[in-house]
Amino acid sequence: MDSNEVNKLLGGFLGTCFIVFSIGLVSDGLFASPAPEKPGFAIEAQEPTEGGAAAPAAAEKPIADLLAGASADAGAAIFKKCQACHSGEKGGPNKVGPDLWDIVDRPVAAHEGFAYSSGMKDFSKGGQEHWTYDNLDHFITSPKKFVKGTAMGFAGLPKEEDRANVIAYLRTLSDNPKPLPQPGAAADASAKPAEAAKPADGAAKPAEGTAPAKPAAPAQ
Repeated sequence: MDSNEVNKLLGGFLGTCFIVFSIGLVSDGLFASPAPEKPGFAIEAQEPTEGGAAAPAAAEKPIADLLAGASADAGAAIFKKCQACHSGEKGGPNKVGPDLWDIVDRPVAAHEGFAYSSGMKDFSKGGQEHWTYDNLDHFITSPKKFVKGTAMGFAGLPKEEDRANVIAYLRTLSDNPKPLPQPGAAADASAKPAEAAKPADGAAKPAEGTAPAKPAAPAQ
């Protein structure tokens, strides 16, 4: 290869570099986007501190308060999901789960003819535990979390209104529906201030008709 060809190759390479460099300069000029002197708004994101306390969960309403405004008719519609595993008739058959007639305040794991799981038997404490309104609410929220080892595969009802409606409907499945709990009873009891201490009935009182003692006379 002679010197002319080498010069041609070097010239072509340098020309190509010049063209690419020129195109870059022109592109920067055409598509430049300078930052504004004053931004329209600033987005500030606060990063969580390591080891910080988690945000408190929203407190759930007591079932007594929810039942005060619950609808048994709405609960009957939701209960249709349960009928694949439970019957609700008086003397109804046991299915995958026991019959739920008169379930409110019934002893846990005590329905005749149904084979309960060991987890439910342990939870029943030998029949001492009952299906109170609170127990029903917690169990329907998440069966497997509330009763460890239960065979119930239902995931639960996360909405508290749905649970209250279902429980209101379950209450009607009885010849003698159990009384509804008084709403706000627990809150009223805890918020009631303690009464001031009263004197004992047998506290000594000054004898009637007795003149008060006179102060001693000063020394002459």
